[in-house]
Amino acid sequence: MRDESRGVQEKVSVPQVAPLAGIGLIVLACLCFSLLDATAKYLIETVPTLQIVWLRFVSHVLLSFVLFRVWSNTSLLKTRRPVLQIVRSFCLLGITIFNFLAVRHLQLAETTAIMFAAPFVITALAGPVLGEWAGPRRWAAIAVGFFGVLVVTQPGLGGMHWAAIYSVASMVFYAIYAILTRQLTATDSSAGMLILSGIVAAVAMTPAGLSVWVTPPDIWSWVLLFATGVFGGGGHFLFIIAHRMAPAPVLAPFIYTQIVWMVGLGYLVFGDVPGALTLIGASIVVGSGLYILYRERIRGI
Repeated sequence: MRDESRGVQEKVSVPQVAPLAGIGLIVLACLCFSLLDATAKYLIETVPTLQIVWLRFVSHVLLSFVLFRVWSNTSLLKTRRPVLQIVRSFCLLGITIFNFLAVRHLQLAETTAIMFAAPFVITALAGPVLGEWAGPRRWAAIAVGFFGVLVVTQPGLGGMHWAAIYSVASMVFYAIYAILTRQLTATDSSAGMLILSGIVAAVAMTPAGLSVWVTPPDIWSWVLLFATGVFGGGGHFLFIIAHRMAPAPVLAPFIYTQIVWMVGLGYLVFGDVPGALTLIGASIVVGSGLYILYRERIRGI
């Protein structure tokens, strides 16, 4: 891969196969997404949701332009598959809008649990769309991980809030986004995918973001608003690189590790103390991911 900072368009070929590195990157991406959700939940008390979404993508674009010096390498703004890029960008926008709407009403653990249905959708779509078929053991690991999430959240015991529909919509957009990301890594550069998705989302959200504008109450709020772009953009860049290195069904089970990050952030930021079932469920989630990691290592892929 050529150095993008020298103004030469990144050469894109068949995605590399390095599943262990891809798994590590997807875990770090989940940490970034958890930080994004926690920050958004904190900000929603004082800043309108649509404004947070808009500024999340504005800061995403500004950071990307500086990081990749787009003014000296405009080839990053080119794509071989513009329709897929636009659809993927709107999927990312849909993920963000519906997830931020959900965290306004639901606990972080609840929104995360619903999002964790995504690996089933990703694994199911990856076969016919990408030709990346999952075997029975990988399906079993995904099912075990999802059971761990159910242990944590205990859905149905107290009735699910109506806002759960927002998380369902976000989950569907996420699954499509993951599949499109894997497709585009074969033809487009990682940096270009990150920049273009941010530009499309920021432009699309500008009218809505300005229409509900409320001046943030203090400098800390401004810092956190900028941080949403850092967490969101950084997380999705790691997400893109991970899907360049490993097939979607291999990465899908490791989305479950986000529940571990959510438990930690819930305690540190919102004072939520995890109970016994939370710890048991999180252990099951981690165990299912470690099993997939073990299988990939002994297969030598």
